[in-house]
This record gives sequence, C-alpha cells and structure tokens, in this order.
Amino acid sequence: MATATINGAEIAYDDTGGDGPAVILAHGFLMDRSMFGPQVEALRSDHRVITWDERGFGDTRYDGEPFSYWDSANDCLGLLDHLGIDRAVVGGMSQGGFVSLRVALSAPERVRGLILLNTQADTEDPEVIPLYQGMIDSWVADGPTDELAGTIAGLICGESGLDATWIAKWRSREKESLGQPGATLLTRDSVVDRLGEIQAPALVIHGTADAAIGVDAAELMVKELPNAAPFVLVEGGTHSTNLTHPAEVNAAIKSFLRDLPA
Repeated sequence: MATATINGAEIAYDDTGGDGPAVILAHGFLMDRSMFGPQVEALRSDHRVITWDERGFGDTRYDGEPFSYWDSANDCLGLLDHLGIDRAVVGGMSQGGFVSLRVALSAPERVRGLILLNTQADTEDPEVIPLYQGMIDSWVADGPTDELAGTIAGLICGESGLDATWIAKWRSREKESLGQPGATLLTRDSVVDRLGEIQAPALVIHGTADAAIGVDAAELMVKELPNAAPFVLVEGGTHSTNLTHPAEVNAAIKSFLRDLPA
C-alpha cells in the first residue's frame, strides 16, 4: 500500500507499476480497493493497474467533512496526476462507477475508456432512500449488528463466503465513519442527461442477480453512452459480479481493453 496527499485527503492505493496502459479502478460502497484482486491478477501482465480507497473507506483518511462524488472524481484525477499518468482507462463498481462517470465528465481528455460494473447514472431510487437511511442510522448508532450486516452483505455480495469476509472488515472499522459516506450516496445527483457528452468507449457489465441496482439502469447507460460496447449481462452475477463471477468479468474487460484505440 502507498498513500498520496490529494485534495486534503490521504488517499491509499496500490499500483502494479509497469509500462503497460493504465487502468484505475474504484470500489463500491462499503468495499475497498481489495475487491479488485481478481481483476488486478488478470490484467497486471499487460496493464498498469491502480486500485484506490475512496473517502470514508479502506485505508484512506480524510477530514470527515461533507463531500460529493464530484469531489471523489477529483481525487481520482489527483491520484493520476500524482502517478504521472496523463490518460487511463477509468472504471469502478457501483459507487466506483458513480465516480468514474464524473471523471469522464470532468476531464474527458484523461479517459481512454470506461469500465462500469453494476452501477448506474441516476440518483438513488426515492422509494428505497428511507430504508437505506434507516440502515445507515442504525449502523452509526449500533454498528453492523448480525441482522443488519447480514442484510447489507446480501445486497452487496450475495455469497456466504464473501459475506463473512466483508462483515469482518466492517466490524473492524469505527461505526460512526459510515455517516458522511452514506449521506453522499443517498444525496448524489443524476448524470443521466449528460451521458451523451461522454465520447470515451464504455463497457457496461451487470449481474442478473444484482439486488441493489436493476439491470434496467445498466441498459439505460448502454443506450445513452455514444460509444458503449455491447452490453455484458452476467447470468447469476450479484451486485459484486466481479467477485462472484470473475472469469466472465475478466474476459469481458480484457476483450474491451484489447479493442481500445491506441
């Protein structure tokens, strides 16, 4: 692990190094950079792969003040600057996809391509905001109790082995740390109306068993992104399709990267 001071935060990241084209990946809500282990191993022989922890998660440290996914996009761009990378393929899962879309809108000249895993461009569904807010409030007050952790792990991971691994991580962190990232998640803006501005080639991957974001949200991105690659729908993939079905996801990513313009 390395760290870099960017926009007042200590951003934790891993960098495989090397001379290959750069790929930078951002994790989902309640996850961290380690969730991309299968993708790092699959790509590192041909690409320089950077994974990083966003504000409020993993080993990154920040001041706890309110922030938006536009701020997180600036963190990503600042990390690229720190590493001396002019252009990269930018990608992420769920929350990491929210960040990646905003990177592409903020600095299109920096983005060779987009990898969008189990994510969406819209706001949170108003019907589920009260439920999710209640979960966050309960977490901040009492921590990830068995019932709460199990419910959330089911939404994100959907496999018992993965669930146990991430629940253990969640319980090692201060429960209050989820408050501000939770507010950022639930109050994010929509970028649906701006998808047509994104000219970078984009790969959208989604699992059919995603309990957090519907397939229709992914299909909307494919429809609105001008240079979207053929939609990759992974049968049985959960919200963490890159972990539950790494072979399918890795194959799609490698094919997409091979086809990108130099």
